Amino acid sequence: MKRIVQDIKNGTFGNIYLLYGEEAYLRRQYRDNLKKALVPEDDTMNCSVYSGKDINVNEVIDLAGTMPFFAERRVIIVENSGFFKSAVNERLLELIKQMPETTYFLFVEEEVDKRGKLYKAVTANGYAALCEVQDEATLKKWIMSLLKKENKMITADALNLLLDKTGANMETIRREVEKLVCYKYYDEGITAQDVEALCTVQIQNRIFEMVEAVAAKNQKAALALYYDLLALKEAPMKILALIARQFNMLFQVKEMKKIGYPENEIAQQTGLNAYFLKKKYIPQAAQFKLHQLEAALRECVAAEERVKTGKMPDILSVELIIVGLSAK
Repeated sequence: MKRIVQDIKNGTFGNIYLLYGEEAYLRRQYRDNLKKALVPEDDTMNCSVYSGKDINVNEVIDLAGTMPFFAERRVIIVENSGFFKSAVNERLLELIKQMPETTYFLFVEEEVDKRGKLYKAVTANGYAALCEVQDEATLKKWIMSLLKKENKMITADALNLLLDKTGANMETIRREVEKLVCYKYYDEGITAQDVEALCTVQIQNRIFEMVEAVAAKNQKAALALYYDLLALKEAPMKILALIARQFNMLFQVKEMKKIGYPENEIAQQTGLNAYFLKKKYIPQAAQFKLHQLEAALRECVAAEERVKTGKMPDILSVELIIVGLSAK
């Protein structure tokens, strides 16, 4: 990341950049910053964007060999192409190895195969930046910088509550911060009460709370959260899938903790953010025994089967699994 910031600051650019990783907000930010630095905003003749799995790769290659039109650079942005996860086009591979001096590629992908020829060619001839989910300290620093620009301050309690409600998704956080800034237009300080009143709990967080209620055998709270999700037009089968995912994650976390894996290894193996692993998943997993988590997963599979075979309506099937898991 620092390399991109430095390149923009110095005005000295590589011909190939790959922005990849789970954090979509960072991918977009660095893409937009590079584009703005490389080519004027209104220069549509020399900036082309290709997106999706059906990109004509030969068209992209041919364009890359074309001189820019009365300009210093031609910029080609390729997004969500799947090029880095599929068989590589040999012409594209050769182009990456021998890029025209006036052509600049910005590849933007969520997932890449680091073993692939294209990834290796890009890293050998350009720069690859991992846009990963950020840790707690980084997110807090970023939130405070957003608020500082608006001449706002936030209490420590409010900051922690905001992250509890939003999770680590930076786009979600940005939207909630904007709401808070508008809400507190005439005041400098943002409190936990403001966050509680205004910020939306994400569906995954509601699922987490539901499983927390199940662990506490608080059937009333677990069902109330389910009915809230239904009122928000969430599909019962989506809710079931998220419940199953949560129990699966808890099973993996508990099993790896039992074996003796360090937390950073558990985070890497499960794909969980290290902050939320430590703050939420490990404490929640500790409330269950392994056999209870296995049983919960079997119940989720059985509930899905009842719906698929027409034995029970989806709303009732999910309701019954919540009732069963939270029964004392």
